[in-house]
Amino acid sequence: MRLVQVMIPAGKRRAVLDALDDAGVEYALTDEVSGREYTAVVSFPLPTEAVEPILERLREAGIERESYTVVLDAETVVSQKFERLSDEYAEDEETSGRISREELKAQAQQMAPDISTYVLLTVVSAVIATAGILLDSAAVVVGSMVIAPLIGPAMAASVGTVLDDRDLFTRGARLQLLGVVVAILAAAVFAVVLKEVHLIPPMDVTGIGQVRERLLPDFLSLAVAIGAGVAGATSLRSGVSASLVGVMIAVALIPPTAVIGIGIAYGLPLVVLGASVLVLVNVLSINLAGTATLWYAGYRPDQWFRTDEARTVTLQRIAVLVASIAVLSVFLGGVTYMSYTTAAIEDDMRAGIEETVDEYPEATLVDVELVHEENVYERAFDPRPERIVVTVARPPGQAYPQLPDRLAAMLQNGDGLVVEVRYIDAVTVSERGHGSTEPRRSSLPAAPVQNQILARLA
Repeated sequence: MRLVQVMIPAGKRRAVLDALDDAGVEYALTDEVSGREYTAVVSFPLPTEAVEPILERLREAGIERESYTVVLDAETVVSQKFERLSDEYAEDEETSGRISREELKAQAQQMAPDISTYVLLTVVSAVIATAGILLDSAAVVVGSMVIAPLIGPAMAASVGTVLDDRDLFTRGARLQLLGVVVAILAAAVFAVVLKEVHLIPPMDVTGIGQVRERLLPDFLSLAVAIGAGVAGATSLRSGVSASLVGVMIAVALIPPTAVIGIGIAYGLPLVVLGASVLVLVNVLSINLAGTATLWYAGYRPDQWFRTDEARTVTLQRIAVLVASIAVLSVFLGGVTYMSYTTAAIEDDMRAGIEETVDEYPEATLVDVELVHEENVYERAFDPRPERIVVTVARPPGQAYPQLPDRLAAMLQNGDGLVVEVRYIDAVTVSERGHGSTEPRRSSLPAAPVQNQILARLA
């Protein structure tokens, strides 16, 4: 609910009051005695959805767009007319669930903070995220996202686009660029200090889980960023708190920028490349989703003759964003394809192992472990596992000397693949908790095969 106060210019009192009466709005009129060009102040409560159409009626009645108008939150309104007005606008699909154009612009301006505050919060957020990533602590990384002020500039750019407000769009775009650059520099400097002062032990940062997650982004990353942009625009247009949505947008931006800084500090260009692609995709997708959501919600410039110009600008910017995302999606598509290939190879291997073991009625397949290359980039370009460990339960004293050779012959997709078969006595499995849980190892010799796959019995 909103409480609207409008100053009525001289000569426009009757037209304004008639417009409010025609709309079924209950109002209070106060004479203006300050001696200026205004003669009265009219105050009236409105449902949130009704603010924009009612203000349009008043402008048609003679209230100028630059005239003194205040829109306030109202906690409670007791009025039968107000209830009827609420029901009327709740059924209007064009205005349902969204705030007025003026409120949208005001909120977007407030969400884009001054530069000093924005830079400080971004630096602190990036430093905390870097520490959390190096510690491989999800809790610390999440904490860094809470204070990241990145939702404001993204929403300001989107609002500026659909309302054809060039200043607001420019401010939002510049703050986004500044935020990404500042976050990368802060993360890089902090990581260099930690490394040079030996506050952290020497390590392979690509082995850290929080780093590995952001080195090879796929199409799921695109879905996350688009979802964050839609959620941010929806929270903004509905007038609800955007703090939680701001965390979602920070999820898409802060950790990857911290990974870029870590890659710079450790001199790892491939880490910088992968995380940079992720950041670019996320920034572009958030802006694309935010702009499209607000345009779809019906927001247009306040002057009708600027609507065509705003539509042209919006479509041009959307086209640029889509084209940029499409180019970057080549990288995402390659990673997605490699993930699919890896999953397909692993599924085929597991199915083949299950079928081979099932040929031995007394044997039971307990576990199949596929061990991959530690280096994340080598693993991406070679999706086959480095070693396969097959654990089989068997009756005590039973041996299957041909099983390793048969498994190795079946798994013929990879040269140099090591197949290790481990036997566990069935008694040990069935009585787990009463006896030793250590697997009993076979003393059968290793069996090399012709295609250079080595089957080991351990």
